[in-house]
Order: sequence, then C-alpha cells, then structure tokens
Amino acid sequence: MLRFTEQRLREITEKATGRRIIVFGDLMVDEYLWGEVTRISPEAPVPIVNISQEQVRFGGAANVAYNLLGLTAVPVLVGVIGKDRMGSIFREMLAEKQLPSDGIVETSDRPTTVKTRIIGNDQHIARVDKERTDPLSPELQQELFQRVLNIIDEVDAIIIQDYNKGVVQPNLVARIIDLANRRGKFVTVDPKFENFLSFKNVTVFKPNIKETEEALAVRIHDEAELIRAGKRLLKELNSQAVLITRGSKGMALFESDGQVTLVGTRARKVADVSGAGDTVIATLTYALCGSASVKEAVYLSNFAAGLVCEEVGVVPVEQDKLVRSVLRNQNDYDD
Repeated sequence: MLRFTEQRLREITEKATGRRIIVFGDLMVDEYLWGEVTRISPEAPVPIVNISQEQVRFGGAANVAYNLLGLTAVPVLVGVIGKDRMGSIFREMLAEKQLPSDGIVETSDRPTTVKTRIIGNDQHIARVDKERTDPLSPELQQELFQRVLNIIDEVDAIIIQDYNKGVVQPNLVARIIDLANRRGKFVTVDPKFENFLSFKNVTVFKPNIKETEEALAVRIHDEAELIRAGKRLLKELNSQAVLITRGSKGMALFESDGQVTLVGTRARKVADVSGAGDTVIATLTYALCGSASVKEAVYLSNFAAGLVCEEVGVVPVEQDKLVRSVLRNQNDYDD
C-alpha cells in the first residue's frame, strides 16, 4: 500500500491550495424543510408537516465545488440556472462563499434544478423535484462553451459532473475536452448512464460499479470481471486512467501503463454515503493540481470519501481534517 509522509502530504496540499478548477455540469439547489408531524390530513391519508426550519445547500455539480472550497481550491462553476427565485438564491449562495460567477448562464427556458426534501419528526417523508432534463438548446451549449473558453487559461483543471439533467451533451463535452487537452489541463469526469461512453481522451474517468455494469451490459461478481471491465473502459475511452468506485469495497484504479490497483475502503464507520462521489472527484482533481500522481490522488480521495461517509448528510471534506486523518489512520489499513 502507498504511504504518505507528512512532508509529501504538505507538499501536495500546499501546491493545490488556491488552484482554480472549473466544475462543469448540472447545477442544483438542495432545499431542506424540517418540521413536526402531529396529525394526518383530512383531505388524504398523508401526514401534515408543520415546517419549523428551512435550509438551502449547494447540490449537484455545485456540491463538488463546495468540496473544492473545503480543500482550499477555488472552484469556478460553469452551468445553467433559471431566471427564477431559486436562481437568485443560488447566486446569493455563490456570493456568500465568495465564489466566481463568470461561468453561470441564466435562462428563462428552464428552471433552476431544485431537490426539496421534506423531513418530519427526523424522518425523510418526501422529496419534490423541480427540473427539466431535456438537452440544452444549441445556443445555450455555445454560450457555456464560450464561458469555458473565456477562463480556460486561468484554471488548472476541469471537472465534468453529469447528472443527466441536460447540460452535459456529447458534442459540447467533446469540444471542452479537446480545448482542455490542447491547453494542457487535467480533465476528470464523473459520468452517468446516458452519456457514459462520450467522455473520451480525459485524464481520469470515474464511474461507480453500478454505472459500469449498466453501461457495459455486464455483471461484475469478482475481481477478474472487475479487471476486465476496467481495462475495457480504459481502451474504449482512451483515458489516462479509469477509477471505478465500489462502495464498501473501495476503489479500483486502472492506468494506461497497465497497472491495476485495488484500494480498500477507508470509512471506519459508515453513517451516510450521501455525497461521497462528489468528494472523490473533487479530492482527486485537487490532488492532481498539487502535482500528486494519479495513484496518490486516488488514495487521498479514498480517505476523503471515508471521512464524509462517517458524517450524516451531505458534508464537504476539509483539507486539514483530511491530512490529519491520513497521517493518523493510513497504517491501520492493508489493501
């Protein structure tokens, strides 16, 4: 197993601090409504929730940016929000975190994507989604590409975060990846099913095990099948590396030089896996910007995912906490 010295960790984090990283993808707002249930509605057999607390948080690709912020990088979001109330709230959240809005495109053609969770008596009762998932118009796609073009020379990497909400389109993605490669920028991808094999020639392609099975129409039951799937993706996508996340079984890294590395999970006690994928792609890209090797970046992202899985709810990883966790716990694990 790879071991980090404190000097090496500090070297990576110091180089990564302040690096500007584009996060391109589906921007969302996560809205939480907390309250108490004391009776059932007389109109239908549903609980009446008396709301006592409301909260909005970054969701979707914006949660990746929030993780980068905790790691002391500077995320630059590129995506679409609606000209609506939640779009205004999203901009206020950006301003509150002192995040740039250069890459945000507003449109009246589609709403800001909002996931509203209703929680009564500490139980998740319902989720209400407001969204459109059809592809962006060619005009909006061109506007997003122009936003990337305007800032590409000011950043070190691009994260493409797809949730199948219509923003991440194959032709647009191909142009962005080509631009980034020509300018010598890292490109990392967290895919979803619909565009899965569209992300060619990237630095690291990071699907989870379920997405890999669905996209390749296979079932992965053992290590041999996992390795075949990873090598197949590496070849079909012509990426420098493929990282398959496997939940409680850890991760599998496939590199273009033929190396295969299986990494065990780093969560000591799993409380909630929400947001772990966002944490992995953020930490991975952040570490690459700090001159970490792909393998070093994967190990750090694995520790980061372990940290957030020990917390309830979607929480970002923090740089100092990550460093302390690696130094304190890395000798407790064998891969």
